[in-house]
Amino acid sequence: MSRRPGRNDAEELTLRILGPSGPELTCEECFAELDRYAELSLVGANPDEGVPGMRAHLEGCPACAQDLRSLMALLADSTPPA
Repeated sequence: MSRRPGRNDAEELTLRILGPSGPELTCEECFAELDRYAELSLVGANPDEGVPGMRAHLEGCPACAQDLRSLMALLADSTPPA
């Protein structure tokens, strides 16, 4: 998982230990909404508004974050050039 801008390793670790301050999805909910989140990102919409709690989950779950990165790479490769 990549570090959020402006935060050092200790701050990242603290945030991961404390968890999110807002709503967060479970892994099962994340998996069910991952396609929609990725599609919203690709069309330039705000995916965090479309799938509340997803960002918090992705920031704390390396496995789901990797699933999103893989899906985004797959979608980017299959998108025809404009």
